[in-house]
Amino acid sequence: MNTLTIRRPDDWHLHLRDGAMLRAVLPETARHFARAIIMPNLVPPVVTGAEAMAYRGRIMTALPEGADFTPLMTLYLTEETDPADLAAAHASGLVTAVKLYPAGATTNSASGVKDFDRVRPVLEKMAEIGCPLCVHGEVTDPDVDIFDREAVFIDQVLDPIRRATPGLRVVMEHITTSDGADYVRSAETGLGATITTHHLIINRNHILVGGIRPHYYCLPVAKRETHRRALRAAATSGDPRFFLGTDSAPHVDAAKETGCGCAGCFTATNTMALLAHVFEEENALDRLEGFTSLHGPAFYGLPPNEATLTLTRSGTPTAFPAKIETGDGPVTLFDPGFPVYWSAP
Repeated sequence: MNTLTIRRPDDWHLHLRDGAMLRAVLPETARHFARAIIMPNLVPPVVTGAEAMAYRGRIMTALPEGADFTPLMTLYLTEETDPADLAAAHASGLVTAVKLYPAGATTNSASGVKDFDRVRPVLEKMAEIGCPLCVHGEVTDPDVDIFDREAVFIDQVLDPIRRATPGLRVVMEHITTSDGADYVRSAETGLGATITTHHLIINRNHILVGGIRPHYYCLPVAKRETHRRALRAAATSGDPRFFLGTDSAPHVDAAKETGCGCAGCFTATNTMALLAHVFEEENALDRLEGFTSLHGPAFYGLPPNEATLTLTRSGTPTAFPAKIETGDGPVTLFDPGFPVYWSAP
């Protein structure tokens, strides 16, 4: 197969940042993706409808002329989130979902939730109005090993929340373990999961073997090879509960290549080519459209895109830029470590 035409994809988990970084990385997503769930973990975070409106305006201003892209805004859940403000923002169509960060779990999560009982009224309102909750699924207890934090989150936080709040629709974002995939499969309704491009390609050896590789460091951190294989099986299965969320997270090189580097892999530029490579390896190219273009809209109650994207396979490796230049400094593009023969316009 030399070409593959699919409905235009969506990205159900994306970091755009703000300012010069936003202006530099947004075109990389808008080139291929029609819509994206925009993460609210700015500094300060996007916590009210008014702040989401302002951020959406900055995104639209930064779009290249002629680009067809819709940002789907989210609110950052805090223990002070106003259920009425959230409900109004959702009813207006401005806010698509709410993001739960356990305090301290990842980049810019200091304002996240520490006491989950304090956000129960917000979660109940979300269940009532049908607003999905997107969760960063890791506990932050220092006594829990970083490679076990997703599984512990499911048992200690997520499952109790779902049991206490019937009807709440939840997206487990960027699952990294077989535990996460199995938990999603155990739910008949109301639970989905995004899977990133890089977690389909790297395991924890890529970060640590032969020296520390900061551009492979992300949170949740990549796990054992058995978990990577489980993620591939889920992504290529055709199960509509699994869909693409790149978690493309740009950081300038100076913030990555340092004694305490930031977590995040920047994949917006080459995600579609890499996914075609992965799905071809798994003999599942016929399921790529579902994962990238159909399952996510179905979960969020949105129509699939009418426009299409054509991927092309050539006989020579595709040359991707090593870095994206921004006004804040260079951002290194995720390198899969192998030649990729697929490309997208």
